[in-house]
Amino acid sequence: MAKVIDGKGFAARVRGMVAEGVTGLKARGITPGLAVVLVGEDPASQVYVRSKGRMTVEVGMNSYEHKLPAETSEADLLALVARLNADPAVHGVLVQLPLPEQIDEARVLAAIDPAKDVDGFHISNVGLLATGQKAMVPCTPLGSLMLLRDHLGSLEGLEAVVIGRSNIVGKPMAQLLLGDSCTVTIAHSRTRDLPGVVRRADIVVAAVGRPEMVKGDWLKPGCTVIDVGINRLPPAEEGGKGRLVGDVDFASASEVAGAITPVPGGVGPMTIACLLANTLTACCRANGLPEPEGLTA
Repeated sequence: MAKVIDGKGFAARVRGMVAEGVTGLKARGITPGLAVVLVGEDPASQVYVRSKGRMTVEVGMNSYEHKLPAETSEADLLALVARLNADPAVHGVLVQLPLPEQIDEARVLAAIDPAKDVDGFHISNVGLLATGQKAMVPCTPLGSLMLLRDHLGSLEGLEAVVIGRSNIVGKPMAQLLLGDSCTVTIAHSRTRDLPGVVRRADIVVAAVGRPEMVKGDWLKPGCTVIDVGINRLPPAEEGGKGRLVGDVDFASASEVAGAITPVPGGVGPMTIACLLANTLTACCRANGLPEPEGLTA
């Protein structure tokens, strides 16, 4: 039976390390600040932004929340981003996605100062990561990498398969694994004999957005599985809430794998913890101070 990797517990440790780093900066008269911008009333985004704000304050940072109506124009949003870029009290800027259809997401992401891009989505940070240079790294892949290092130690020489090729998870995850000297395959919905490709892997990162797609018989015995997917299945009865599941069939996979992240309670909590870690890193870089140890790629 696979060991269940406790992402919730590890995320609490990361937040503790961030809080320690913030205390050290405050002793120098510096307080890291994170600005989160929410446009519209998307319920999932509202919950996520509230959670980010609460945890930002808990680790001792300043939290700046900007909630804009759904009809906000692209020009007004870009003007707010420009103000946040210029504000020395703000070290991290995050625009919550998705944005309303009248706003070009790519244009907004490109407008964020790359040094304050704590989501790691700016094209400059994407290029820096791809060429092995110092970058702001997307939070979910960074959290997944931390869990892998914590469980496995050195990743050198291990064969890793990333299922999914999104700009947010799949591609940056592959870059991070390459940086740790893994042999990396990016697989996706068009991959021929996907189960056969996955079966070679010592590390499987599932980020494809299909509920319980990866079955136990796809896995190499003893492999480590990082399940990034969050999917809500329809409720079994009317009025029910529906069950949250990952991209991996946990029941069958946990019979084969050596270790596996659960959903919920695996990668999810690491995403916000790494957002806070990125904000601390951005603040240290802005002030010419050493980066926090153990919180970067």
